[in-house]
Amino acid sequence: MVPVMNLTSLRIRSREQLINQLARSLDDAPVLEALRHVPREAFVPDELRAVAYCNVPLAIGHDQTISQPLMVATSASALQLRGDEHVLEVGAGSGYQAAVLAELLPFGMVTAVERIPELATMAHQNLARCRIANVAVLLVEHALGAPERGPYDAILVSAAAPSIPDALVAQLKPGGRIVAPVGDREKQTLVRLTVTAGCHLIESLGQCRYVPLIGDGAWPSDNS
Repeated sequence: MVPVMNLTSLRIRSREQLINQLARSLDDAPVLEALRHVPREAFVPDELRAVAYCNVPLAIGHDQTISQPLMVATSASALQLRGDEHVLEVGAGSGYQAAVLAELLPFGMVTAVERIPELATMAHQNLARCRIANVAVLLVEHALGAPERGPYDAILVSAAAPSIPDALVAQLKPGGRIVAPVGDREKQTLVRLTVTAGCHLIESLGQCRYVPLIGDGAWPSDNS
C-alpha cells in the first residue's frame, strides 16, 4: 500500500502538471487557480482516482462522464464571471464543474441540475465532502434548467444539444451568457450565446465532444 503522505504528494504533483499543461492552452489565471483548489479525485470513482489528473474525460456511471479538465476550464472561462453571479449548470454529473464554478463565485452561487437521481446524490455528497457551500444540486428529471430559481446571470450546459434550447435562453437575465456544446451526438462546437439589446450574439469557441443533453428542446431519451 502506498503511504498516505506519498499518495497526497503524488496527487498534488499530478495536479500541478495538469495545471501547467492547461496554461499552455488557456490564459485565465482565476480559472486555473480554481482547478488547482478543487480536488478532481474527489469527483471520480475510487478506481479512477489514480488517473484523476489526466486531461481526459472519465466515466462516472450511468453512461455519463466527468468532463475533460481542458473543457471544464474553457467552459468556465467562457462564462466571463465577475464573482457575484447566480449561475445555472445543466448536467451536474458528479459535481466537478459546479465545484470549479463555485470557486469562481465567492459572492455568488451555482444551481446545478441533474436528471439522473444517483448522480444528483453523488454530486451533492461530493460537494458536501469538499465543504463547498454555494452550490445547490437539484434533481430535475424532465424539464431543462430550473426556471423557478432564475433568472440567471449565466448558464453552463455540460451536455450537447442540436441547438441551444429556447427554454434555457428564457431563463437568462438581459446581458446573460449561455455556454453550451452544440452539434450532433458524435461531435459538437462549444458556443457562447449572449443576450444583448433584444438580439442574440453567438460565438464559436472550438470543437468538443460531450454526452447528449436529454429533455425537451434537446435529444429524446433512448427509453422514449
